[in-house]
Parts: sequence; C-alpha cells; structure tokens
Amino acid sequence: MQRHLALLSLAAAALLAGCVQPPQSAAAPAGPCDAQAARFAIGYTSTDALAAEVQRRSGADTVRVLRPGQVTTMEFNAERVNIVLGEDNRVSAVRCG
Repeated sequence: MQRHLALLSLAAAALLAGCVQPPQSAAAPAGPCDAQAARFAIGYTSTDALAAEVQRRSGADTVRVLRPGQVTTMEFNAERVNIVLGEDNRVSAVRCG
C-alpha cells in the first residue's frame, strides 16, 4: 500500500513539474543583426571586449571576426555580425551575415 502511495506521489510531482515555467531572462533576446548600430568600432584595434560590444550593439546572436586571408564560409546568417580586420588588426568594416 505504501509503495503505491509513494509511486502516486512521484507521478503527481512529475506532472506538476511539467507545469512550472522557467524564469524569464532580463536581457532582451538577440536576433537579426543591425550593423549600423555597431559601426562605431571601425578604426579600433580588435579585442574580445570590442567584439562583445559590437555584438551587443548590433543585437546579433553571434559574432565572427574575419582576419585578412582567413578562409570563411559564404552562407548568409542574418543573426550574425562580422567584424572585418585589416592587416594592422584594426576594424575596417562591420557587416551582418
């Protein structure tokens, strides 16, 4: 009898756990890239902090740093911001894709 009661309690707990919603994030969801908002970076030396700020300002899901001569894929991703670097490691362009 106790075994059935314990199993019933576990089943009820499992059903109720499925009803709980995860907490909502305070940050705005990332999405389509807006390169114009991130073009402030042109002329700056590339750093991880700069890449993070470019990503934040552009609203992109991901950021990709493109160095001279680097082989890259050519698929377009509207939720990615690309930071194009010159030979001097300075940002020469910011674009989506």
